[in-house]
Amino acid sequence: MELLPARLRAAGFEAESVRAVPGGVVALAGLATLRDGSQVFAKTLRAPASDLFEVEAAGLRALRELGGVATPRVLAVTRDLLVLEPLPPRRDDDERFWEELALALAGLHAATAGERFGWHRDGWLGRLRQDNTWDADGHAWFARRRILRWLPEPLVEAALDRAERQALERLCAALPDLLPPAPPVLTHGDLWLENILAAPAGGPALIDPAVSYSWAEADLSMLWCSPRPPAARRFFEVYAATAPLPDGWQERMPLYHLRELLSSIAHDDNARECAEAVREIVAPF
Repeated sequence: MELLPARLRAAGFEAESVRAVPGGVVALAGLATLRDGSQVFAKTLRAPASDLFEVEAAGLRALRELGGVATPRVLAVTRDLLVLEPLPPRRDDDERFWEELALALAGLHAATAGERFGWHRDGWLGRLRQDNTWDADGHAWFARRRILRWLPEPLVEAALDRAERQALERLCAALPDLLPPAPPVLTHGDLWLENILAAPAGGPALIDPAVSYSWAEADLSMLWCSPRPPAARRFFEVYAATAPLPDGWQERMPLYHLRELLSSIAHDDNARECAEAVREIVAPF
């Protein structure tokens, strides 16, 4: 952890100590205690990756300012360092917490309907670029920028054979028949459990976004297709009561989740298990 204290000092933060924080898959992260006794959360990269932290900070601001979602305050951002307000962990035994998260996410999606899919700049999903090129056609955009974009990645090429890749292409061609038309809304873009924390006041807060204007159901799919604590049992019911979901949404969740499965393969994160899940989804095609 020597690198993180050095970069904090270079940015004007004199840390008395830095405790490593587990869970990140890209950056070196830690909770730093400063000379005045206050704490900050900071993360860095061994090899700086151009605008990764700048994009992350902008995404946090967009979620907060455009969608009213709680996110950590950005205290400093440079090419090789991001310093944030520290947040407490969520309480997985608190049903009200998950209901508040459902309301916050429904509010985000309801308040940010746009006219095009994408974002004004490309972003990052993990260590790899996220192509956010604007497009008015949601089905074409999702196929090209969120599914087929992963096929040239070396680990995806190695995991899926020619027939499976062709099945993915046929699935993408059929998306207009599989996914109902819906407006683009601002989405977090990487809404798995590790990116959900608590705000200082106790409600839900979101971290590590990969924002873009996409379909609301794409955000929901990451929570639907991942294990959730029992206290989250009413999450989707509360969301749908505020922002109604078209019939059949449960059956559509795996289609949206293809992006996450392909990204995980590309990052060598549970690649074998994710490849099996992809094969199951594309089998009818």
